[in-house]
Amino acid sequence: MTDAKAMEGQDFRQEVRAWLKANFPPSLTGISGLVFQSDVHAAAANSDFQLWRQRVQEKGWGVPTWPTRFGGADLGEAQVRVLADEMTAIGAFNPIRSFGTMMLGPTLLEFGNEAQKLEHLPPIAGHELRWCQGFSEPGAGSDLASLQTRAVDMGDHWLVNGQKIWTSGADQADWCFALVRTDTSRKQGGISFLLIDMKSPGVEARPIILISGSTHFCEVFFNDVKVPKDNLVGEVNQGWTIAKRLLQHERNSLSEVKAEITSLAPLAHRHVGTDALGRIDCPDLRARMVRNAMRHEAYMATVRRFGEEAKNGGSDSAVSTLKNLWSEIIQQRSELLVEILGGNGLGWAGSAYAADELEATRAWLHSKAFSIYGGSYEVQNNITAKRTLGLPG
Repeated sequence: MTDAKAMEGQDFRQEVRAWLKANFPPSLTGISGLVFQSDVHAAAANSDFQLWRQRVQEKGWGVPTWPTRFGGADLGEAQVRVLADEMTAIGAFNPIRSFGTMMLGPTLLEFGNEAQKLEHLPPIAGHELRWCQGFSEPGAGSDLASLQTRAVDMGDHWLVNGQKIWTSGADQADWCFALVRTDTSRKQGGISFLLIDMKSPGVEARPIILISGSTHFCEVFFNDVKVPKDNLVGEVNQGWTIAKRLLQHERNSLSEVKAEITSLAPLAHRHVGTDALGRIDCPDLRARMVRNAMRHEAYMATVRRFGEEAKNGGSDSAVSTLKNLWSEIIQQRSELLVEILGGNGLGWAGSAYAADELEATRAWLHSKAFSIYGGSYEVQNNITAKRTLGLPG
């Protein structure tokens, strides 16, 4: 790196640091942005979050690499890394993060026409509209290409009939990007990528109550839904190619959920006790906690290394591997947390349990889904075997 580039990078870092100090509400420090991403009501009720989102949106830093005409800041990758580093350093988060920014936006930038980009990207960048992903079906999960939701060409519009399931946030979404079958004679080659207004007559979203008590997943029914022809992304029957690219963005976003996790040691000291040397008074538990923490540190280092390689033209084939690693680390950590809390980690309701104890129980149950959504553990291993290790199919 030349001295001029180094100085330019340092100047940008100082700019970011000063802006964050002046604009990030201290009350949000250390809070996961996922809290507001998954709960529109929590987001609406928090005035500091609303202010933070407005400031980031105006700066274009919610989607920093996007062109300014679409609501971004047109930053380079090096600047984006600086921005992310400085946010992490003060416990800040990106308040614009959504399915729109993580998956649909990058996909439209690559496959959408100019009219679709102008219509949909600025509202995504401004967090004005919420999107959901209509991919999985009751008979098409890991084998997604067997999907049966039909879109029939009616001349001036598409007529859509079918059902989707495990659609996150569908009951709160304004729009859905969906895979539909437009040719029944071919499997992957008969799928198209369609944008569907969730307010269209014939669309019904029903929340699914999970074992953790949350209801962010839904089943969605399409009954004679009319969709304008202009809402087709790419060409007819090109949907599988577009979907594979979008799933890369999704898995990459899941593998990048790498906010620093807090140490379990203080909690273990309080609930398990300490020995004469001040150590957690259970050698086996102590060893498993250390192994989990070490795996997390190794994961973080691996993410940084793959990120640098990708920026320099390297392969992105490690995304599936990273997704599985992160799922395992968080699932193990959730198990450890419940074990540390003992009987207090198994509560479901009632005044006998503190709020964080009840949350730990629900987080433990919810963590079971991490190795399923975004592509199951087994599917990700198959991708790693083929694309990273070069093993035969």
